[in-house]
Amino acid sequence: MTRPAGIIVVACLLLSPAAVAQSPRPASWLDGPLASWNKAGQVVPKAPQSDEGVSDVLARCRLMPLRTTPAQRTVESAGWIPFLYFDQGLVREDVEIVAGMRGADGMCRPGPYNLFVFVGGRFAGVLSPTAMTSRVDGSSAAVRLPLPNVTAEFARYSSDDPLCCPSAHVTVRYRIDRTKDGPVLLPIEIRTTRG
Repeated sequence: MTRPAGIIVVACLLLSPAAVAQSPRPASWLDGPLASWNKAGQVVPKAPQSDEGVSDVLARCRLMPLRTTPAQRTVESAGWIPFLYFDQGLVREDVEIVAGMRGADGMCRPGPYNLFVFVGGRFAGVLSPTAMTSRVDGSSAAVRLPLPNVTAEFARYSSDDPLCCPSAHVTVRYRIDRTKDGPVLLPIEIRTTRG
């Protein structure tokens, strides 16, 4: 089809009320005082339900789930798809952080997803109390292992921010406690940076 010169075609994406209702809420846990959501001896939380099956996500995104370590297999058995976080394994001494997603967007960015911390092969907790979605408020960025702590950055989007560029980040510092009931990951400090 040819268009006369000077005609501009504009396409609009309309979201149904159901799609708007399902859009991720702001990561309010990053706004208030930190409270612990992890407990010693807990199990890996089950992956949320999705309209797209795990095998469909794997095929569409050409993924091979990680099954090398017991921690990766534990995350997979809870219904998540283990994957390399920013193409890296997160391991230091006896601490392993496994990224797990349940779905992916059209560009195969993870969502919903979370980061699962294992200490000495035992589950210690997740970095976020809720599943995250790439490129929305509260999605994770850099994760570091300055043991005995863990630090993670999270994107903070304002309503005016483009998806590429959150206007702020927060860094959450966690402490790993090794208790008689098992290891537990505890958030202990939050710091906000602009840009």
